[in-house]
Amino acid sequence: MLITNILSYEFVQRALITGVLIAAACSILGVFLVLRRLSLIGDGLAHVTFGSVAIVLLIGFSPLYVTLAALPLVVVSSIAILHLTRSRRIHGDAAIGIVSSIGIALGVIMASLSGGYNADLLSYLFGNILTATQTELILSFIIFTAVILFVVFFYRDLFTVTFDEELAKSMGVKTNRVNVILMILTAAAVVSAMKIAGIMLVSALLILPPVAALQFSLSFKSTIIASFIFSVISVIGGMLFSFTFNLPTGGTIVIFNAVFLVIVLFAKKMLRTQR
Repeated sequence: MLITNILSYEFVQRALITGVLIAAACSILGVFLVLRRLSLIGDGLAHVTFGSVAIVLLIGFSPLYVTLAALPLVVVSSIAILHLTRSRRIHGDAAIGIVSSIGIALGVIMASLSGGYNADLLSYLFGNILTATQTELILSFIIFTAVILFVVFFYRDLFTVTFDEELAKSMGVKTNRVNVILMILTAAAVVSAMKIAGIMLVSALLILPPVAALQFSLSFKSTIIASFIFSVISVIGGMLFSFTFNLPTGGTIVIFNAVFLVIVLFAKKMLRTQR
């Protein structure tokens, strides 16, 4: 099937726009998370999302509104991770592990109570961007816009907090406010991204593009832009490739991100050997 024919379908256009918006939001947030060594928060929140989706489906919400219904639970979990890490008695990775394990345990229990892993729950586990609804498209646009506004208006605060939080505090930066907003936006992006790559692979959208961009040793702003470009190209390329060869779209998008990272690492190694 020709690409022009594929893009002529309304559901494909909706899926492509939704995928680009959410992947872009994840790639931007991922730069801050990777540099702060909180990149695994995506994986932790993905497990929480699994539990939240299972609860929402058990209650009886329509699949059309599962994303919106699950969002508050994941946001609360992201704030819980933040408070656990701020207690100074639990390290960030341990806090993520605690919330993650509780989330996945709740998911397993709720799935069992609802009669097992039905088709709706499995679709969120592995992702199906082609089923993106108009509501999810609007939500992805809102999240993307919120991320852009957050970075633009809090850029200096974000920059300082990312590299030295103690210095940021001494400079009068309201670090708690910045951290809370970052966690809320990350939670929203993770919940929305489960339709793109699935709960099992959603953390890749937060990690792979930023890691690839960071290999170039660019300025902070340029790194964010490079991460954005990698994610957008991966979504577009991954979707078109999956349609052409009849492959799972979410997995193909993640593989495209991974290929970009491998190419960048290989090119960087080649440049070093030539010097």
